[in-house]
Amino acid sequence: MADRETLYPLEIFMERVPLSLKASTKSRKRWMGEVANTALKRQRETYELGFLDHRPLGATIYYFPSAPMEGDIDNIVKPIMDSLKGVAYLDDKVVERVIVQKFEPEGRWEFSGPSDRLAAALDRTPPVVYVRIDDDLSWRNL
Repeated sequence: MADRETLYPLEIFMERVPLSLKASTKSRKRWMGEVANTALKRQRETYELGFLDHRPLGATIYYFPSAPMEGDIDNIVKPIMDSLKGVAYLDDKVVERVIVQKFEPEGRWEFSGPSDRLAAALDRTPPVVYVRIDDDLSWRNL
Protein backbone atom coordinates (compact mmCIF):
# COMPACT_ATOMS: atom_id res chain seq x y z
CA MET A 1 0.00 0.00 0.00
CA ALA A 2 1.11 3.52 -0.65
CA ASP A 3 2.28 5.63 2.27
CA ARG A 4 -0.32 8.40 2.16
CA GLU A 5 -1.99 10.66 4.68
CA THR A 6 -5.13 11.16 2.63
CA LEU A 7 -7.39 9.19 0.36
CA TYR A 8 -7.26 11.91 -2.25
CA PRO A 9 -6.88 11.95 -5.07
CA LEU A 10 -8.93 8.80 -5.57
CA GLU A 11 -8.71 7.84 -9.23
CA ILE A 12 -10.51 4.98 -10.92
CA PHE A 13 -11.37 3.91 -14.43
CA MET A 14 -13.70 1.35 -15.94
CA GLU A 15 -13.46 -0.08 -19.41
CA ARG A 16 -17.06 0.24 -20.47
CA VAL A 17 -19.84 2.55 -21.59
CA PRO A 18 -21.25 4.50 -18.63
CA LEU A 19 -24.96 4.22 -18.02
CA SER A 20 -27.12 7.29 -17.66
CA LEU A 21 -30.13 8.24 -15.63
CA LYS A 22 -32.24 7.06 -18.56
CA ALA A 23 -31.03 3.43 -18.33
CA SER A 24 -33.30 0.80 -16.81
CA THR A 25 -33.27 0.69 -13.04
CA LYS A 26 -31.73 -2.78 -13.04
CA SER A 27 -28.94 -1.82 -15.46
CA ARG A 28 -28.27 1.46 -13.69
CA LYS A 29 -27.99 -0.28 -10.29
CA ARG A 30 -25.59 -2.84 -11.76
CA TRP A 31 -23.46 0.01 -13.21
CA MET A 32 -23.50 1.91 -9.93
CA GLY A 33 -22.39 -1.23 -8.10
CA GLU A 34 -19.49 -1.63 -10.54
CA VAL A 35 -18.40 1.98 -9.98
CA ALA A 36 -18.62 1.59 -6.18
CA ASN A 37 -16.74 -1.73 -6.21
CA THR A 38 -14.01 -0.32 -8.45
CA ALA A 39 -13.61 2.66 -6.10
CA LEU A 40 -13.57 0.43 -3.01
CA LYS A 41 -10.89 -1.76 -4.55
CA ARG A 42 -8.78 1.29 -5.44
CA GLN A 43 -9.35 2.77 -1.99
CA ARG A 44 -8.02 -0.42 -0.37
CA GLU A 45 -4.99 -0.39 -2.69
CA THR A 46 -4.04 3.18 -1.92
CA TYR A 47 -5.32 4.14 1.51
CA GLU A 48 -4.87 2.07 4.62
CA LEU A 49 -7.36 3.77 6.95
CA GLY A 50 -10.32 4.37 4.64
CA PHE A 51 -11.37 7.41 6.68
CA LEU A 52 -13.86 9.81 5.10
CA ASP A 53 -14.76 13.24 6.41
CA HIS A 54 -16.74 16.30 5.31
CA ARG A 55 -13.97 18.20 3.51
CA PRO A 56 -14.93 20.00 0.27
CA LEU A 57 -14.09 17.98 -2.83
CA GLY A 58 -13.95 18.21 -6.57
CA ALA A 59 -14.80 15.53 -9.14
CA THR A 60 -13.51 15.00 -12.65
CA ILE A 61 -15.20 12.58 -15.02
CA TYR A 62 -13.73 11.87 -18.45
CA TYR A 63 -15.42 9.60 -20.94
CA PHE A 64 -13.51 8.15 -23.86
CA PRO A 65 -16.13 6.52 -26.11
CA SER A 66 -15.23 4.07 -28.87
CA ALA A 67 -17.65 5.85 -31.23
CA PRO A 68 -19.41 9.22 -31.13
CA MET A 69 -21.50 9.39 -27.97
CA GLU A 70 -25.24 9.08 -28.58
CA GLY A 71 -26.58 10.53 -25.32
CA ASP A 72 -25.92 13.71 -23.39
CA ILE A 73 -22.73 13.79 -21.36
CA ASP A 74 -24.46 15.30 -18.32
CA ASN A 75 -26.68 12.20 -17.96
CA ILE A 76 -23.73 10.03 -16.85
CA VAL A 77 -22.79 12.23 -13.90
CA LYS A 78 -25.47 11.50 -11.27
CA PRO A 79 -25.18 7.69 -11.32
CA ILE A 80 -21.40 7.96 -10.91
CA MET A 81 -21.61 10.54 -8.14
CA ASP A 82 -24.29 8.57 -6.27
CA SER A 83 -22.17 5.40 -6.59
CA LEU A 84 -19.30 7.00 -4.72
CA LYS A 85 -21.29 7.93 -1.60
CA GLY A 86 -19.74 6.17 1.36
CA VAL A 87 -16.66 5.25 -0.70
CA ALA A 88 -15.06 8.50 -1.86
CA TYR A 89 -17.11 10.84 0.35
CA LEU A 90 -19.76 10.57 3.02
CA ASP A 91 -22.25 12.61 1.02
CA ASP A 92 -22.00 14.14 -2.43
CA LYS A 93 -23.10 17.46 -0.94
CA VAL A 94 -19.41 18.08 -0.16
CA VAL A 95 -18.56 18.05 -3.87
CA GLU A 96 -18.23 21.70 -4.86
CA ARG A 97 -17.10 21.25 -8.42
CA VAL A 98 -17.72 18.64 -11.10
CA ILE A 99 -15.87 18.64 -14.39
CA VAL A 100 -17.18 16.26 -17.02
CA GLN A 101 -15.89 15.90 -20.55
CA LYS A 102 -16.11 13.45 -23.41
CA PHE A 103 -13.25 12.83 -25.77
CA GLU A 104 -14.70 11.62 -29.06
CA PRO A 105 -12.45 9.20 -30.99
CA GLU A 106 -12.17 11.44 -34.05
CA GLY A 107 -11.15 14.44 -31.95
CA ARG A 108 -7.60 15.66 -31.55
CA TRP A 109 -6.70 15.95 -27.90
CA GLU A 110 -3.66 15.46 -25.71
CA PHE A 111 -2.95 15.43 -21.97
CA SER A 112 0.13 17.13 -20.60
CA GLY A 113 1.53 15.26 -17.61
CA PRO A 114 -1.37 12.90 -16.84
CA SER A 115 -1.40 11.10 -13.50
CA ASP A 116 -0.40 7.43 -13.50
CA ARG A 117 -4.06 6.34 -13.30
CA LEU A 118 -5.16 8.63 -16.12
CA ALA A 119 -2.22 7.42 -18.23
CA ALA A 120 -3.30 3.83 -17.54
CA ALA A 121 -6.86 4.68 -18.59
CA LEU A 122 -5.57 6.32 -21.77
CA ASP A 123 -3.65 3.12 -22.59
CA ARG A 124 -6.88 1.10 -22.64
CA THR A 125 -9.07 0.52 -25.66
CA PRO A 126 -12.23 2.65 -25.45
CA PRO A 127 -14.81 2.84 -24.11
CA VAL A 128 -13.25 4.00 -20.84
CA VAL A 129 -14.66 6.10 -18.01
CA TYR A 130 -12.11 7.84 -15.76
CA VAL A 131 -13.12 9.40 -12.43
CA ARG A 132 -11.00 11.46 -10.05
CA ILE A 133 -12.16 12.73 -6.66
CA ASP A 134 -9.77 15.14 -4.97
CA ASP A 135 -9.48 17.71 -2.24
CA ASP A 136 -7.43 20.16 -4.29
CA LEU A 137 -9.37 23.39 -4.13
CA SER A 138 -6.72 25.53 -5.79
CA TRP A 139 -9.34 26.71 -8.26
CA ARG A 140 -10.89 28.76 -5.45
CA ASN A 141 -9.58 32.31 -5.30
CA LEU A 142 -8.95 32.33 -1.58
